[in-house]
Amino acid sequence: MNHALDTTSTAPHGASGALPGIPGPTLADFEHAQRTVAAIARRTPMETSRHLGAIAGVPVHLKCENLQRTGSYKLRGAFNRLSALTAEERARGVVAASAGNHAQGVAYAARELGVRATIFMPVGVALPKLEATRAYGADVVLRGDSIGETLEAAARFATETGATVIPPYDHADVIAGQGTLGLEILEQAPDATTIVVPIGGGGLAAGIASAAKQKAAALGRSIRVIGVQAENASPYVPSLAAGEPTTVPVVPTIADGIAVYRPGELNFEIIRDTIDEIVTVTEDDIARALLVLLERAKLVVEPAGAVGVAALMTGRVHSDGPLVVVLSGGNIDPLLMQRVIAHGLAASDRYLTLRIGLPDRPGQLARISELLAAANANVVEVLHTRHGAGMQISEVALQLSVETRGPAHREEVVATLRRAGYEPEIIAE
Repeated sequence: MNHALDTTSTAPHGASGALPGIPGPTLADFEHAQRTVAAIARRTPMETSRHLGAIAGVPVHLKCENLQRTGSYKLRGAFNRLSALTAEERARGVVAASAGNHAQGVAYAARELGVRATIFMPVGVALPKLEATRAYGADVVLRGDSIGETLEAAARFATETGATVIPPYDHADVIAGQGTLGLEILEQAPDATTIVVPIGGGGLAAGIASAAKQKAAALGRSIRVIGVQAENASPYVPSLAAGEPTTVPVVPTIADGIAVYRPGELNFEIIRDTIDEIVTVTEDDIARALLVLLERAKLVVEPAGAVGVAALMTGRVHSDGPLVVVLSGGNIDPLLMQRVIAHGLAASDRYLTLRIGLPDRPGQLARISELLAAANANVVEVLHTRHGAGMQISEVALQLSVETRGPAHREEVVATLRRAGYEPEIIAE
C-alpha cells in the first residue's frame, strides 16, 4: 500500500474505502471481547467540547477513557488477555513489565480473576503509579533504570517460573480488548466520521481502527481514523515509509505513555491497513492541550492521552463531520502535572520569565515593580543577584516571572520595560 509521507504525517490511501482482509482480530473477536470486558470495564462517558468544536469547525466529542478504572484504557486489553488463559496458565500466574498504565491494568485484571500477578517496574517509577499497582494486589519488583532492563528482568522471571507474559500491545487478545473502545465509540457517537487516537506501540490504535472500520463496513458506512504520536517518539512514520517496523531513537517526552522506539509487529500490520493518517505533535503542543482540557473541559488527562487534542488544536487534524478524540488516560504524577501546566502556560504566552540588568543602586526594584503594575502583569517570582557572567561590578541582575494574558499582553509588558530604558531578556521555559 502506498503512503504519502513527510516529517509529520503518513496516509495509507484507500484505508477508509472497501476493506480487504485485515490481519488480527475479526469483528466477531472484537464483539466477543466487548462482552468479556463489560464484566469489569466502565462504559466511559462521551463529552462534547464546544471550544474544540469551534477550532475544528465540526462537532467534537471527547471519549473519556481517562475516567476508566485504573485511569486508562489498558484495563480492557489486560482483562481480555487474562480471561483467555487456561486454568493451568492462571495457576502459574502472570508477569508484566511497565512503568505505569499497563502495570495497573494487569494488576487490577489479575485481582478480579484471582490470578497472581508479578509486575516489574523501573527503579525510578513515579510513586503514585507504584502505589496504585501495589494497591491492586500485584507483587511489584523494582528492577532496572530503564524500561528495557525492566522488560529483560520480567522475561527472565517468566522463563524461571512459567508465568505467562502479558504484553502491553503486541498480542491479538490485547488488541481485541482495546478495540472494544472503537465499538463503544460508534455506539455513543453513531454520526462520527473521524476518530483521533494516540499511538504508542499501537495496541489502542490498531484495536480501535480495526474494530471501528469493520463495524462501520458491516453497517454500510465508512469512518476515518487518524493516529497521533509525540514528535520525540514516532516510530510509525519511518516504519510505514519503510514498509516494516523500524527502530528509532526516543528523545525524552512528557508523553511517556506512548514513548516507544519500535512498533509492535501485529500492531504495525493492522495500522498499515486501517489508519488513514498519522500526525505528530510537539512537547509545547501537548502541554497546551493538557492545559485546555483542564481549563475548558475540566478533565485531568495525562500527556499521552492529550496528543489527539494537541493535533486538533494545531490544525493537523481535519474532518468533514463529527469528530471523536480519544483521551486514553488520566494517570499523571502531580509533580509532573505542575511542571506541564507551567510549561503549557509559557507555551500559551501566559507566563513570562525575564532577566533584566540593573544599576546597583536603591529604588531599581521598586521602579521595575511599578512598570509591571502599570502593564497589569502579576509578578509570581523574583530573583535578585549580584552574581552572573558578564556583569559589571556596579550591576545587578533581576530575574522575574510574571503572569500574562496571552501574546498581545506579553508584548505589551516587554514594550513597557523597553520604553522605560530597560533591555529585558526573555528566558525560555
